[in-house]
Amino acid sequence: MSKPLNTSEAVLIAPNIYWVGMHLKDDPFQCHSYLIKNGNESILIDPGSMIEFNETVRKIKSIVDICSIKYIILHHQDPDLAAAVPEIEKLINRDDLLIVTHSRMSLLIKHYMVTSKYYEIDKQNNQLITSGGLKLDFLTTPYCHSPGAFVSYEPISKVLFSGDIFGGIEESWEFYADETYFLKAKQFHQEYMPSKDIFNYALGKIEKLDIDLIAPQHGSVIEKKYIASLITDMKNLDCGLYIEEKYNRELIDTIEELQRKKQDLKERDLLLFEQSKRAEIGEMIGNIAHQWRQPLAIINTSIAILKEKNRANLLSKEEIADKLEKMEKRVVYMSETIEDFMGYYSPDKEKSWFRVCDAIERSIDIVNLQQDSKGTKVNLLLESEYKIYGLMNEFIQVIVSILSNINDLITIKNLTDTNITIALHKNSDYTTIAISDNCGGIEESNLSKIFDPYFTTKHKSMGTGLGLHIAKMIIEDNMNGFLSAKNIYNTKNEKIGAEFTIKVKNEY
Repeated sequence: MSKPLNTSEAVLIAPNIYWVGMHLKDDPFQCHSYLIKNGNESILIDPGSMIEFNETVRKIKSIVDICSIKYIILHHQDPDLAAAVPEIEKLINRDDLLIVTHSRMSLLIKHYMVTSKYYEIDKQNNQLITSGGLKLDFLTTPYCHSPGAFVSYEPISKVLFSGDIFGGIEESWEFYADETYFLKAKQFHQEYMPSKDIFNYALGKIEKLDIDLIAPQHGSVIEKKYIASLITDMKNLDCGLYIEEKYNRELIDTIEELQRKKQDLKERDLLLFEQSKRAEIGEMIGNIAHQWRQPLAIINTSIAILKEKNRANLLSKEEIADKLEKMEKRVVYMSETIEDFMGYYSPDKEKSWFRVCDAIERSIDIVNLQQDSKGTKVNLLLESEYKIYGLMNEFIQVIVSILSNINDLITIKNLTDTNITIALHKNSDYTTIAISDNCGGIEESNLSKIFDPYFTTKHKSMGTGLGLHIAKMIIEDNMNGFLSAKNIYNTKNEKIGAEFTIKVKNEY
């Protein structure tokens, strides 16, 4: 049952919150303004057009000195809501008066010749907090029915000032809504909300709030007991473009087609995922086998020597102990290699900050890339305290993939006097790791493909072509960084080597 009210006067709808609109007789399109009384920082909401100007001003003055208004909230830019602002500005006459709106609407509101400064909510964290502590939260509701539309929520009184949302066109207007209000609001939303999808996006935000009262710009004020069922009914309402039958049919057909395609893609993605996991396992086994070749050869040689000397009774206790110690070290190394590579593929590991130099030194050990008889030289230009954020084992895999490719080139080309430089530097934004060599560089036609999955120029016994692809995924998807490669040229423009660059943001 509606409450008998004298709408010729301001109406208190919540503590310190007043309706200061005007009842337009025989007009189904009622426009409402609201005032939040807040000392010398009072807030006027959707002041209306010049039709309501005199009545709105009179009601404001019956509650507060009009000069106490510091904020005017405009939920959109239409004249039924904003046209009276220039005249109200003159009455308020405050240099610090602020027009609270969205930046998409301030560009249009200025054409009313508004002179006050703007408080653009999207640049203020969608909040307004007065010096006295009164807080308003703003929820953007784009295209309902303006691109910069929003609603305002006062969390203490739990009042939502909803702009055009929940508005109604009523032949027999009542101040407070009753259980039949959806029927009165239905036509307004069908005609003024652009589409069901956009409207439901806004309703999805609103229904998460704890609301005791909705104060819309049009229609009736809605009490808590009707809010939940009203939102449910609104969600099922076809509106805007959806009420055009041809468009609605075509849209439904398009949605159904997209859903079919989405299902096809989902099935294809599952297949690709399974293929990718199998390839990852194959890559891991290949990497382990690659790292095991040398220590196995050393162990095999040591065993052969021990057998031969044992047959000739030439073994001493000291030599046995020495050979066993060397073999034990190789077995420990092989065991650690398994653990390392298993770690690369283990999910749900906790990320942390780790020292880059520790990861690089561990990677060099895994690849066994040390200065050797062929003259391979590794130059480390590292800062011991530089740290990055992520999974250290994953980052080690990236370095291992790059160094393994260099190591393979040295073997394939039988290179001597090879120089590999790993340099680390940091600026305000990124930590950068550059790995360069003098191994002749990358074919220009291959340079854009080296991070593609399954791309390789090696024999299949030396890799699957996934190493650099996975490395790029780790850096760019898991570590918020970039991985790139380029060729290095000398002063004669001769290609001498390649450089891989890893850039990781300092703040993740």
